[in-house]
Amino acid sequence: MSLVLEIEFLAGVCRAAHSPANTAPDWPPQPDRMFSALVASWAARGEQRIEREALEWLEAQPAPTIRAGGHTARTAPAVFVPPNDQRSSSKAETYLKVMPMTRPRQPRRFPVAHLEDPVMAMVWEADPEPQLLEALDALARDVGYLGHSASLVRCRFLPDSAQAPQHAAAAALRQVYPGRLQELIRAYRVHPARPIILPGDAVLPEPRPTPPPRDAGWLVLEAVGGTVPDIRAAALVGRTLRRALMSGYRRAGMADEIPAFVSGHEPDGARLRAPHLGIVPMAFAGSPHADGRLFGFALVPTAQTALRDVPGLRAAFEAITEYDHGAERRVIELKYASQSEPLLLSPAGAASKRSLEPGPYLQPARVWASLTPIILDRHLKRYDGGRVRELIAQSCANIGLPRPDPGCIQVGKHSAFEGAPSAWPRTGAPPWTRWRVPDPLASRLLIHAVIDFGTAVAGPVMLGAGRFSGLGLCRRFGEAGE
Repeated sequence: MSLVLEIEFLAGVCRAAHSPANTAPDWPPQPDRMFSALVASWAARGEQRIEREALEWLEAQPAPTIRAGGHTARTAPAVFVPPNDQRSSSKAETYLKVMPMTRPRQPRRFPVAHLEDPVMAMVWEADPEPQLLEALDALARDVGYLGHSASLVRCRFLPDSAQAPQHAAAAALRQVYPGRLQELIRAYRVHPARPIILPGDAVLPEPRPTPPPRDAGWLVLEAVGGTVPDIRAAALVGRTLRRALMSGYRRAGMADEIPAFVSGHEPDGARLRAPHLGIVPMAFAGSPHADGRLFGFALVPTAQTALRDVPGLRAAFEAITEYDHGAERRVIELKYASQSEPLLLSPAGAASKRSLEPGPYLQPARVWASLTPIILDRHLKRYDGGRVRELIAQSCANIGLPRPDPGCIQVGKHSAFEGAPSAWPRTGAPPWTRWRVPDPLASRLLIHAVIDFGTAVAGPVMLGAGRFSGLGLCRRFGEAGE
């Protein structure tokens, strides 16, 4: 047995949009839209107990298949309409906004789908009890429109799929889930005049096994004592750690054998333009209640050079560390600034904190966002959002990643991750709230970005002029493989 909801659009058109940001016609309408209409019908009919039970039964069912014919989208030019309500205020301007001549206008679009067949259906593989079917049918028959109030419909529930329209079956894109009824009730109680209704959950494909986090040969150093800096000083610590490694070569008797991969400079002192050792901060960010605290740093190799293959690196590291017999680990002391106490770093163990896991910086994702701000590769005399996006897109191409469409890059002052500080402080803020960057780059713009590559790419994603010192470090934004 199956349950069929038959919907007929009486005017032969469906007036509804996918979302405020997407003005394409919502055809076929999704189950969560129809469920909201049924809930409105239930409220208008007096919130009867048996009808509520029927709605709770329906929201617990798997997403239905949709049978609907084709459509033609009508062009939807922008029209300017007054808002439905104004916020209350004691200012005189508020009262002027309700007068016909001074009422503001906002652009709106009203997409319409012209239907090849005005009758569609949603089909659930379920067999409700007779009293529940009767209650659902009563609710459906009292639904007058779906989407815009001018999108008039006639609805009814049928117990047999043989009576459904014989269109090709399509999967639902948004579903209803247990608890959706209570969400709608709560939204109405918060804003009775104009409830804020968020779309239902997306119907996702079968989950694919998530690959285990890869470390890609990173050497993660955990902060185990001393004065842990603010993340905005990460570039200073990165430079200090690089210099400490170079001093390790000298202590080990290899002063003339420091690889350009470690120093970042050519033998003649010129800046090395080829990819080389990166030193990045590992911070508590991207989670609820994250505060951006530093938990350590990581030495990041390139795809062509593993840390174990760097000549003399192990000996240099051992030369600048002391072995702590009690903790059974090597510890390095870094005096990165005029602090009274140095920062103590030690290789992280297998049971280290989640903030020290390289996985979020390495696993494939379609969208990436900056944790530390990006230093643009070129100096801009004035801020130009389009030019900034072009430079970031080119930075991606410079490190061998697919060049994203600049229109798919969002830039701004704030990071997309909870806990990550803004690229620049508010006016009048103390000097210590600014990011500390290498002196040669101090005049360049720092910017946060969210980058949609359009396809999944693997990390690390380190962009801009300060990428080898921990600036321009990005994390995947969303689930792996999105």
